[in-house]
Amino acid sequence: MTALDAGARRAVLDACRALETETLDWLFRLVRCPSTLGNEHGALSEMERLYRHIGLEPFRMPTEPAKLEGHPGFSPPLISYEGRDNVAAVFRPKTAKGRSLTLQGHVDVVPEGAADMWASPPYAPEVRNGRVYGRGAGDMKAGIVSYCMAFHALRRAGLQPAAELQMQAVIEEECTGNGALATMLALPKTDAVIIPEPGPGLDGLYTAEVGVVWAWVTVSGRPAHVREMQAGVNAIEAANIIAGAFKDYEAEMNRAERIHAAFRGINHPVNVNFGTIEGGEWNSSVATRCRIGMRVGVMMGNTARQVRADIEALVAKAATHERLRGARVELAFRGFMADPCVFPKEEPIVQLAMRSYAEATGGTLRDYPATGLTDGRHFVLYRDTPCAVFGPDAVDIHGIDENVGVESIHGITRSIALAIAEWCGVEPASDRASGART
Repeated sequence: MTALDAGARRAVLDACRALETETLDWLFRLVRCPSTLGNEHGALSEMERLYRHIGLEPFRMPTEPAKLEGHPGFSPPLISYEGRDNVAAVFRPKTAKGRSLTLQGHVDVVPEGAADMWASPPYAPEVRNGRVYGRGAGDMKAGIVSYCMAFHALRRAGLQPAAELQMQAVIEEECTGNGALATMLALPKTDAVIIPEPGPGLDGLYTAEVGVVWAWVTVSGRPAHVREMQAGVNAIEAANIIAGAFKDYEAEMNRAERIHAAFRGINHPVNVNFGTIEGGEWNSSVATRCRIGMRVGVMMGNTARQVRADIEALVAKAATHERLRGARVELAFRGFMADPCVFPKEEPIVQLAMRSYAEATGGTLRDYPATGLTDGRHFVLYRDTPCAVFGPDAVDIHGIDENVGVESIHGITRSIALAIAEWCGVEPASDRASGART
């Protein structure tokens, strides 16, 4: 394994800087793909092009629920996986001498919401005041492009990793994590993982993340004309009663004695969110049916399965409310069934991420105990693989006018390039990278 001397380090950093325009070009290409749930095909095809562009041969990795059911990391799917295969590529050196590494990221994005509220169209990326605006620009297409450009920069500097390097572009990080689970299980275990998820308005290092459970409550009431509304059971009002039953539970889960040390000082880390509602059929009719979708956080010391049981108990109790008399209440679990996870800072890959970032930017990654979640949990919880989750400064990642800092993107690219070189070691670059599938 060839050590990266000072001259080689300068060459790698110079190569990263030479690729800055190309980095933004690829980011724009990915952001133009409206890769919401079920619509990821455009972004997946772009990832195939990007992997080929940097000298790797991509291949598709299916997500097959029949093979994943029973695995503790599996979440009940929302839609079919037909035509939505994950994309991966594997680099293999001439002589494997270093430590293997996975670079992973998700191509899916959350819906843009009210597009008319955006200052510029959500899938028409543009740079304003040193930031790239567009849905998915921060979460997390900038990170994916950064890890690809980091590898590309090494080869432009005349070097390549001296160990196997996997690249994985996956679906459904935003709702199940099943794409990451399927791809991880189908490929050989590596010595470490880097996932460049964005920081919350700063370049952040994820130190922990909550788990998440998704649940859906459907209330079927008794319709009536509004003039006889007292004789009916309004499903919308009934659904609101059930939602209200979670307020005390949320407060209980945020009591200080229940909060893991990684989240001390974080205000209200366990959140219950009602994110969707569908119901009713006419303004002058008592609503027949209403469905609400909820997202419930899971703190360390608790599990997704236990929170599922909590939800079942709360909904069953709320269904006995006098104003729900005569209503039918149904509960379903689809989407996240995800456990919480800690990313220990003492792991060598995390220490390396911090050192590489300091050298590449002159700054310090800020600790970020996340009240959301990432695909990193799969590697840590189910493959015992250390994972460094760190990424660029992004703002409003699930909101209006999502954006990410241009200089922050480039700093993360340089950081990952240095981390690859030190973790994997380097050897002289061959004419073209090897990317054959195992």
